[in-house]
Amino acid sequence: MSGGVDSSVAAALLVEQGHEVVGLTMRLYDASGHERQGRGGSCCSPAEIDQARDVCALLGISHYTVDEQERFSTHVIDDFAREYAGGRTPNPCVRCNEHVKFGPLVARARALGAEALATGHYARLEGGALLRAVDEAKDQSYFLFAVPPALLAGVRFPLGTWHKEHVRERARALGLPSADTPDSQELCFVGGRDHGEVVEARAAALGLDAGELAPGEVVDAEGRVLGAHAGIHRVTIGQRRGLRIPGSSPRYVLRVIPERRQVVVGDAGSLQTHALVLDDFRRLAPLGEREALRASVQIRHRGKPAPAELELDGGRARVRFVEPVQAAAPGQAAVVYDGDRVLGGGWIAEASG
Repeated sequence: MSGGVDSSVAAALLVEQGHEVVGLTMRLYDASGHERQGRGGSCCSPAEIDQARDVCALLGISHYTVDEQERFSTHVIDDFAREYAGGRTPNPCVRCNEHVKFGPLVARARALGAEALATGHYARLEGGALLRAVDEAKDQSYFLFAVPPALLAGVRFPLGTWHKEHVRERARALGLPSADTPDSQELCFVGGRDHGEVVEARAAALGLDAGELAPGEVVDAEGRVLGAHAGIHRVTIGQRRGLRIPGSSPRYVLRVIPERRQVVVGDAGSLQTHALVLDDFRRLAPLGEREALRASVQIRHRGKPAPAELELDGGRARVRFVEPVQAAAPGQAAVVYDGDRVLGGGWIAEASG
């Protein structure tokens, strides 16, 4: 229970169904004082831990706080910093689900004698298959592809068939204090800061060379120097704002060359990607080690799945899109769908026009 409206209603639905429910809330990071005073659109904040406890009291169920700060720091925040310092764009929510939210909580649930772990994620599980939620606008299956099938077998998603407006209506009817809390809009450990500040703050602890975070050149596709950037960890593919380079036509980040600390920019048409190479490919469906298939591939949470041909080779996958997609960023997740079903996914290692 994060303390937000979704997990609160999920718990309430299970209580209504007659289940014996226990609320578990993870403490993931040490927030500053101002973050404790309100939600501020941030998931799992200390203020939300208090709110989760209040919801549990209202529902008449036990509540426990689970300290996962060390695991979260290692697998999510440190990974976030290393990826940005290496010129890639990380996806911390996928890493959190993979390493923190499900494995440890499923183990804790089993230790408590629970039959299953339920969360407020918008996704469905049917016959062992992970599916998109009914509410396409809130679907979170993209973030769940890296959770092992063995763990998903012990998980329930009570909100998978619900729409968000109905969830809020139910929360108001139940008098839940989280009924009108805003949806999470920011990375919980970043808050209102610039993500570059987070990377810089972790650099020394991770042993990163200061040179990796130093300013460098902004160049065009032909290598002509157009200006300077404040560090490759402060940019991402497709970015337009904040480049501060002269010229009247808009320019976008096309790629990052970490060994030179260069940022390459160009026009919007140059952002088109026809092919990807995915590393660390995970299978959530019975796919062969070496297999060719046609499916749809989604390269960002808010993106639309695009038809593609895939060649799977162990832990690597090659993707060729039928029509090009925009701004595929190395480090981001690419999730493979057959209709609503998640077949698997991996992390973008290479993107080519």
